[in-house]
Amino acid sequence: MFKKTILKNGLRIITIPMKNTKTVNFLVLVGVGSKYETKEINGISHFLEHMFFKGTKKRSNTLEIAETLDRVGGEYNAFTSNEMTGYWAKVASPHQDIALEWVSDIFLNSKLETKEIEREKGVIIEELNMYLDTPVSYISDLWEKVLYGNQPAGWRVIGEKENIQNMTRNKLVDYLKNHYTASNTIVCAAGDISPRLIEDKIEKHFKKISNIVHEQKIKVKEKQEKPESLVYFKETDQTHLCLGVRAYNLFHPQKYALILLATILGGNMSSRLFIKIRERKGLAYYVRTSPESNTDTGCLVTSAGVDHKNVGEVIRLILKEYRFFKNNLITKEELKKAKDYYKGNVFLSLESSDSQSSFYTSQELLKKEILSPNQIFKKIDRVTINDIKKVAEDIFKPKKLNLALIGPFKEKEKFNKLLKI
Repeated sequence: MFKKTILKNGLRIITIPMKNTKTVNFLVLVGVGSKYETKEINGISHFLEHMFFKGTKKRSNTLEIAETLDRVGGEYNAFTSNEMTGYWAKVASPHQDIALEWVSDIFLNSKLETKEIEREKGVIIEELNMYLDTPVSYISDLWEKVLYGNQPAGWRVIGEKENIQNMTRNKLVDYLKNHYTASNTIVCAAGDISPRLIEDKIEKHFKKISNIVHEQKIKVKEKQEKPESLVYFKETDQTHLCLGVRAYNLFHPQKYALILLATILGGNMSSRLFIKIRERKGLAYYVRTSPESNTDTGCLVTSAGVDHKNVGEVIRLILKEYRFFKNNLITKEELKKAKDYYKGNVFLSLESSDSQSSFYTSQELLKKEILSPNQIFKKIDRVTINDIKKVAEDIFKPKKLNLALIGPFKEKEKFNKLLKI
């Protein structure tokens, strides 16, 4: 059960009481991320997230901010993606007032001091260097780059080093003013709470939030006529790759069939690709297929880390499975297993107060609609074997096929020759 309340200023409050927990999680979610940026300020959403932990009018520095929740054994952090930025705090329920005051303080009262901005540039650049040195993470950035190119959806969330170095207080303040507004923000409380009481407290703590109209993002442009690839040269011990296709956004009626298709392909340890590539041939430690859906973009992608000499074979095996789904019907048993797996996975993922917060709040932010697990399961149950085949026929086409790869390769022609579906 959850309750959604909209205040007069447009701020949305979601409360999720949970009987079997002694914790409370507060999540403040804002509808802004790297898709809302221009080339000149790419990375600013992530930079601003960092600055919220550097000092407020009440807590003058990072130590005072951290100690507030450390003293009560709390957990806290923040995150930035291409369409949202979130700040959260999770504590034992007796300390929920402390956590709510804390998260509202960093959200509304951060000082954004120039000296802290200059210091944080080095921190973020080292974070970027860490990603660049971690192919299993960086391959995701390259995948989005090959899909969307030189537009916000194809840029790194963390930004480029030049932009990080050139960040100023004025840029951060302007961005904060244009996006961190009441109508673009959701505050969620989940766990051992009294919904009516916590609503009143949230309204009190967030009464100063700006209520100006927030800026909108530019719609993503997708244009592709043939298979595309991006090969990033790096002397690695193994090659990391993402191979997949453009697919469906959050509002597409076939997105649930896409979820099940991805599950059957490579969503778990008994999936087709996991068994064939890892268990039967021993070609990879990790191989997985996942669907990704945002408000205006979507894809299905298979990721794997393999020995350099086996890259071609693995690409061929993945594409062989893609072709199978396009040309054949799956079995009733496969479909039932995928549905049961999905349902069980959802229930397992919703055991904690922080996961409940994320589940309901992200739906409200991105879709302006919240479905309960059972409502989603009804949509999953309606998916048929023919639906899976129709989706496969629609997405597994040459003009939707893409490959991103990190490894000791400088030429991509030999990989392009493999991209046939």
